Amino acid sequence: MIGGLNALFAATVLFVGGHFLLSSLPVRMALVGKLGETRFLTFYSVAMVAVFVWMILAFINTPADTMWSTPPALLWLPAVAMPIAIFLIVCGLSTPSPTLAGTKLDEPGSDLTRGIMRVTRHPFLNGMSLWALVHLIVNGDTRSIVLFTGMLILTVGGMWHIDKRREFHYGADWGPVLLTTSAVPFGALLTRRTTMDWAGIGWWRLLLSVAIYLALVAAHPFVIGQPAWPGLG
Repeated sequence: MIGGLNALFAATVLFVGGHFLLSSLPVRMALVGKLGETRFLTFYSVAMVAVFVWMILAFINTPADTMWSTPPALLWLPAVAMPIAIFLIVCGLSTPSPTLAGTKLDEPGSDLTRGIMRVTRHPFLNGMSLWALVHLIVNGDTRSIVLFTGMLILTVGGMWHIDKRREFHYGADWGPVLLTTSAVPFGALLTRRTTMDWAGIGWWRLLLSVAIYLALVAAHPFVIGQPAWPGLG
């Protein structure tokens, strides 16, 4: 039940599909009407955490059957890209965002388009997308293809899904957010629809990202069974 490609595929489909299903407006509104907002969010969180744990355990316990060989030059891609991914994830989890459920766009004195939001309004999902993409490229085995393709579908599709839900919920108030931010990193900056806000990001997020990255590098051989940096195994 835990190990094997079939179990991994089932867990990944359930994890990705569960997010889209439970966050879709008809299903979410129906369940909130029956359970209430708090109970629904609790159910949502517990269910997705349980499926996520199943998915990771299935990945670890599934043999890595190689589909293609990665060119040696690309083996360093995760080592280079992951600090950026972790930085985006840290910023996304620690910065007030207009894309978070329950956020009030008209909160007095709040600026929801500052800091990392000037780079992308979906920092967490962009960080997760980068994580999935680079690992999909360098790990040419069946279990990685299933897991990381599923995560790419979830994160990239999730950005579009969240934007559509916010547009439905906020209506015209969502327009200024779309105008001054972008889903694609640096999109709003390159088109001069906003300016960089280094102070809003803060040095502590950068330092925390470095610490997390080094901790993950140290833990990678014990959790995944392979070194994060080529040549360390």
